[in-house]
Amino acid sequence: MFYREAGDFSTSYPEDSQTFPIRFDRYRYYLVLFVAIFVIPFTINDYWVNSIFLPFLIYAIAAIGLNILVGYCGQVSLGTGGFMAVGAYACYKLMTSFPEVSMLIHVLIAGLITAGVGVLFGLPSLRIKGFYLAVATLAAQFFLVWLFNRVPWFYNYSASGQISAPERTVFGIEITGPNTEAWATYLFCLAFVIFSAVIARNLTRGAFGRKWMAIRDMDIAAEIIGVNPLMAKLSAFAVSSFFIGISGALFFAVYLGAAEAGDAFSIQKSFIVLFMVIIGGLGSIFGSFAGAAFLVVLPVALKLVGVDWIGWPTDIVAHLNLVVVGALIIIFLIMEPHGLAQLWRVTKEKLRLWPFPH
Repeated sequence: MFYREAGDFSTSYPEDSQTFPIRFDRYRYYLVLFVAIFVIPFTINDYWVNSIFLPFLIYAIAAIGLNILVGYCGQVSLGTGGFMAVGAYACYKLMTSFPEVSMLIHVLIAGLITAGVGVLFGLPSLRIKGFYLAVATLAAQFFLVWLFNRVPWFYNYSASGQISAPERTVFGIEITGPNTEAWATYLFCLAFVIFSAVIARNLTRGAFGRKWMAIRDMDIAAEIIGVNPLMAKLSAFAVSSFFIGISGALFFAVYLGAAEAGDAFSIQKSFIVLFMVIIGGLGSIFGSFAGAAFLVVLPVALKLVGVDWIGWPTDIVAHLNLVVVGALIIIFLIMEPHGLAQLWRVTKEKLRLWPFPH
């Protein structure tokens, strides 16, 4: 009824291979971008930014990175929190060592440093896979958190052991520190989300994406047809860690302002991002956004309904959030392994054929 592609046709290969070949999709995403850039910054306040928008944007970048590794390349990882810590501490050292350099450069270099660390810890994937690779990345999670807690150089020999983001500006607008504006931090994170989504979308639709999916589907057959498993797996770890490092840098510098590795980047952070990918949909950029949005909005919605309206204790609502997330993961793994992204694809197919039976 509302979703039609009749009349859409391509007259050249670039038109046929564009990201959104259906005109309705292009208009819809242009509308979303317009609202995100020109409407939301003028209507939000500190509460909405700190409780929903900043966590959603930052977790979306982390989910995109993990989805590339797990969803597209089929390499299990439980070390997302540790790689986010690498991005955070790399950004902190860059901010304190080179205060005259733009914050944009700091975040990107932090992502590159995390990519290098990701490649290092991705080397075991050349020999092991599945459960054993999950254990190896879990070991990376614990090792990285231990390293940042035990080596004083990483937190500049601070007595508290915490890292605190100094005040930094971008184009004269304060991005980090105690006097930031809600719209400024939102737009700063939004710029990295758009950058990450565009890069990830193009990579997954190109030669890299085809190699990753070949390794995911059957690595032996992929190697037979000419895919280099060394380059495919390590490139997936590098790209995934790059995005996760960016999210860790933003999570520390823009969202938290101060962090300690054991608390801010614990194993729980790794599971949260993994749950976002599972619920949103493996092997889908849109699924990364959907999963991040769902797990960020769910606790806020439960608190609004349970605490503010019904009057339940806060601890009951917190446990209810865990129960709901766990139940949804079981349901999605059994009934719809491709998550919310697949539900959206099915909905679009039904709208194309309505009112005729599917």
